[in-house]
Amino acid sequence: MTQSAIAKETNSATSLGESFQGRRVMVTGGLGFIGSNVAKRLVDLGANVLVVDSMQPNTGCNYANLRGYEDRLTVHQFDLRSCDESPDLFAGCEFIFNLAGSVSHLDSMTNPIGDLGANVHAQIVLLDACRRYAPDARVIFASTRQIYGRPVRVPVDESHPLQPVDVNGINKMAAEAYHTLYHQVYGLRTVSLRLTNTFGPGMRVKDARLTFLGIWLRRIVEGDTFEVWGGHQQRDLTYVDDVVDAFLLAAITPTAQGRIFNIGGCSPVTLLELANLLVAAGGGGRYEIKEFPPERLRIDIGDYFADDRQFREVTGWTPRTTLQDGLVRTLAHYRLFLEDYV
Repeated sequence: MTQSAIAKETNSATSLGESFQGRRVMVTGGLGFIGSNVAKRLVDLGANVLVVDSMQPNTGCNYANLRGYEDRLTVHQFDLRSCDESPDLFAGCEFIFNLAGSVSHLDSMTNPIGDLGANVHAQIVLLDACRRYAPDARVIFASTRQIYGRPVRVPVDESHPLQPVDVNGINKMAAEAYHTLYHQVYGLRTVSLRLTNTFGPGMRVKDARLTFLGIWLRRIVEGDTFEVWGGHQQRDLTYVDDVVDAFLLAAITPTAQGRIFNIGGCSPVTLLELANLLVAAGGGGRYEIKEFPPERLRIDIGDYFADDRQFREVTGWTPRTTLQDGLVRTLAHYRLFLEDYV
């Protein structure tokens, strides 16, 4: 039996419900897009969930992301850089899903010190708090494909050189390195997942601050025209439910501890192909092809799609949602709740 087959058998035998039922779990950045989806899934699995979020402006933080779950978990407004002041937060914590931090590439270039604070300072303080107050917790960190920079080859595997093109990528690379260091030196059970473009209900659609796809979705729902910059770049995308699966499997797979993995998704598409798929999913829409704004072009990475075979082999994970189905589901969500996000 292959390692992948063994992993699939193990993870099906030990259900996620059995793994998280009654467990104390912290989700940092839990009011954001991916964090809130992780938190809600954990609640459904019977975990005792504490959502920690600094609730900074111009992020993906949104109380609407926890609609229907407000009374089923605890939300604590908290800046991770103050972890030393609240050791009780970590008492008894068995899993920490670490999705806190800034993800805006453009903002990192205009406010590099702010990005440093959110993505490096806060992460070191959190890890040291884990070392002292929750040394047995499993810590799953949301890293990013942005740390690879402009790929020299595709698909990109974990051995690819790390050469970020923006401040955010450098700071995320440092945060990931600290997670690995704290595993090697202190034995913290960390796993880092380098995510590609994640999409789905709860993503920021107010503007293009965090992701180009968000504003595309808003324009489709509003019946307005969206802009495609360039259009030839290739990307892979992962639906948020599949990313949540990846986080949970990383947390319960002992052989994943101390490692770094790519998380991919659908087969790569060009941005122009993605625009046409979105129009089809929305039953209509229109877009214009534009030149890249100069401030965006400077930090664009060109083509990227992931080689995530290592993670699939270790955990048995595979994405279950097609790109088309994911776009349909996401549009349906914003047709109902757009006002909560704009």
